[in-house]
Amino acid sequence: MPDLLVKLYDLPDPAPRFENLRDLGVCIRRAMAYEKHLVTDWVRVRFGEGWASECETAFARAPIACQIATREGAILGFACTDATALGLFGPTGVDEAERGKGIGAALLLAALADMACRGYAYAVIGGAGSVEFYAGVAGAVEIAGSVPGLYRNRLKRQ
Repeated sequence: MPDLLVKLYDLPDPAPRFENLRDLGVCIRRAMAYEKHLVTDWVRVRFGEGWASECETAFARAPIACQIATREGAILGFACTDATALGLFGPTGVDEAERGKGIGAALLLAALADMACRGYAYAVIGGAGSVEFYAGVAGAVEIAGSVPGLYRNRLKRQ
């Protein structure tokens, strides 16, 4: 899976996506410190230990570098930045039952907009699983020669 590059100074306006989700009772916002264990446990159950570890790192940033989607106090999805490396978007995920509603796109744009506000001009999406999704939502382009990228030589559980 290739790495992708996103121009943070040329992001689409996320407001229409947020408004559509508000109509469904979904809120996109930065996670709060007191929610760390709830969010990381949710990520661990749905996406595994590796992503939970990265999520914990995002909570260690100031400001917290994790956006969440919620409805009536329940977590629906998350998006982290600056976890595995500075300037890197991810991991991100949406609960399987909530996919296809625009939550992932809204989380992506919220996280990227946050990176732009913190002074980044570009973001890297590491090991992008869906190039088409990221290109369509945020204008991401493939970084030539980026496979296997940052995630090579990973430790394996023994």
